[in-house]
Amino acid sequence: MEYNTKRSDLKIPEYGRHVHQMIDYALSIEDREERNKAAQTIIEVIGNLNPHLRDIPDFKHKLWDHLHIMSDFQLDVDSPYPKPSPDELFEKPKRMDYAQSKIKYRYYGKTLTNMIKEVKSWDESEEKNLLIKALANHMKKSYLNWNKDSVDDETILAHLEDISGGELELADEHDLSAARDLVKKPMNQRKKGKRTNKRRK
Repeated sequence: MEYNTKRSDLKIPEYGRHVHQMIDYALSIEDREERNKAAQTIIEVIGNLNPHLRDIPDFKHKLWDHLHIMSDFQLDVDSPYPKPSPDELFEKPKRMDYAQSKIKYRYYGKTLTNMIKEVKSWDESEEKNLLIKALANHMKKSYLNWNKDSVDDETILAHLEDISGGELELADEHDLSAARDLVKKPMNQRKKGKRTNKRRK
């Protein structure tokens, strides 16, 4: 019995060992014309094995790339596409530069902070007042989600004033929504509460 541990590694395991064996056979064919026919047959086989790839642009191109990868780039055939090189396919992605800007109140997030700074430039209007109220409520919700604890409205309004440089404030702190209306309880806690209410009845 032949165990998988004694067999060669599969370059693309999704295609299975039989496809890799077909490619090994194609590599052993000396006649170029016959080798090209074998390659075309293998392309048809792996295309039928992965019909979902047909929706991907350059479907055939991808199949030919897979063929070259599984042959360890050793298969010499007349491909309709340029033969890929290992350096191109296995090139490491460039390191991403992460934003270095610091946020004083991390639980509000950068987007909300930027929105507050943008609203400062608006002319005074009813729409601006409504937006300030919506931002303050969202700040309260973010604070509760982050800290998982209660928070008084004065803290939220102080943070709003700080982030906006003292230019945004609510006319009435009681305009903020109650914490229970902003943060929903997890489903298991809501079911538990319903069962408790039924028992009380």
